[in-house]
Amino acid sequence: MSTTLDADIRVEDIEYRPGLLARLYRPPGDGPFPAIVEVHGGAWVNSDRLNNAPLAETLAAEGIVTLSLDFRMPPDAAYPGSLQDINYGVRWFKSRAQQFGARAERVGLFGTSSGGHQVLLAAMRPFDPRYAAHPLPGAPDVDARVAFVISAWGVLCPLVRYRIAKDAGNAAMLDSHHRFWGDEAAMAEGSPPLILERGEAVETPPAWVFQGDADEWVPNAVAERLAAGWRKAGGDMELTLFPGEKHTFMRNHPNTPNSQRALAMLQAFIKRHG
Repeated sequence: MSTTLDADIRVEDIEYRPGLLARLYRPPGDGPFPAIVEVHGGAWVNSDRLNNAPLAETLAAEGIVTLSLDFRMPPDAAYPGSLQDINYGVRWFKSRAQQFGARAERVGLFGTSSGGHQVLLAAMRPFDPRYAAHPLPGAPDVDARVAFVISAWGVLCPLVRYRIAKDAGNAAMLDSHHRFWGDEAAMAEGSPPLILERGEAVETPPAWVFQGDADEWVPNAVAERLAAGWRKAGGDMELTLFPGEKHTFMRNHPNTPNSQRALAMLQAFIKRHG
């Protein structure tokens, strides 16, 4: 499927892996444009590539190529299945960046909520053999390193959110964690702040993490721990806490001053690093 929106954005669904679609949003013109691979939220087990479609259209209208991924989720695949698809998607996009008006060496990752968690993992562990398990036909030398990563209200520590949900008696959220992660040991293994605190050797590209300072699933202290660990590991991470905002604030209330400020900062960060 290919359509043209009012701003002359080209929108196309592409099968990037057998059975998995990605939606490409391409600005008018030849580029080269800044580019991101976008990873949706949904507690690791819900939603699809259209989850952030209005935002992707806005970014494309501002001159940013955006590739929004579908990826496997339970019951088809638990962790690390989605990370395998994201890793593959980055390599696939980089191998075709020029034809999409982008530059392979400047491709970044952007994700929201559980997608905001997964883009951090993907950026930190591009060479993890579990994540890079599927060879890319025709481009075996392309790796999954990214130029930058942005986590929007990301579930920065799955273990912390699991315990918050447990204390609140939130059965639906607990079920999502169980279906994707299986147990607390896996949640700790896949927690970006804990990875950094364990001193694992990881990539730390330029990063921006933002959320509301009233986020009900991600305490501010967790975000601050992540930023401190990222910087200690040698990377640059900007952290922005938007006053009074809760989880998914920018999606739920896109026209508020905080959401508009976040959008402007998002565009600026991508253009600066992409």
